Amino acid sequence: MNKEKRTAIFTRLREANPSPTTELNYSNAFELLIAVILSAQATDVGVNKATAKLYPVANTPEGIYQLGVDGLKEYIKTIGLFNSKAENVIKTCKALIEKHDGEVPDTREALEALPGVGRKTANVVLNTAFGQPAMAVDTHIFRVSNRTGIAPGKNVLEVEKRLMRLVPKEFLLDAHHWLILHGRYTCTARKPKCGACVIEDLCEFKKKRDYME
Repeated sequence: MNKEKRTAIFTRLREANPSPTTELNYSNAFELLIAVILSAQATDVGVNKATAKLYPVANTPEGIYQLGVDGLKEYIKTIGLFNSKAENVIKTCKALIEKHDGEVPDTREALEALPGVGRKTANVVLNTAFGQPAMAVDTHIFRVSNRTGIAPGKNVLEVEKRLMRLVPKEFLLDAHHWLILHGRYTCTARKPKCGACVIEDLCEFKKKRDYME
């Protein structure tokens, strides 16, 4: 895929959704960080239901840390892997209090040093909370990048680096959100909605005719 086609693809995605953002509910960087940690192998809808009960009670590192692991579990027990997530969140809150004065750091190195925070989570926080160009490659972005030909790669890191290099700079800040939403609602895993896709004629998916309505 050449630069002109990528530019055309992201131009259309921007026209369809000029101000994309995460579907996780949050009001500050800390709330976003916790929501993203909780979202691993869980739906945004499920996480939002849990944080809607948690955040009015505790939405600071100090507040959640005071709940303790068992107290936090009561709020997030509807989310998959809640036992390990509760432990990681409490450890992360402790680290934020002791090492960062209760503030969420804005560097990849510091974020990835937090318990339960991997590269993908760090990228979401850097991009969404701090406005830094970053690409959090989840299953949706990995699928869309490979299927469309925008940035094919054998693993998530390969796709991430290729997207950072190949996505035109004017789209780089929001590209993560456009690709995730496109994968979630249009370029779905089992049955992509090719006939209703705004980039269908630009996409290089070889089997798209099978999914045209």
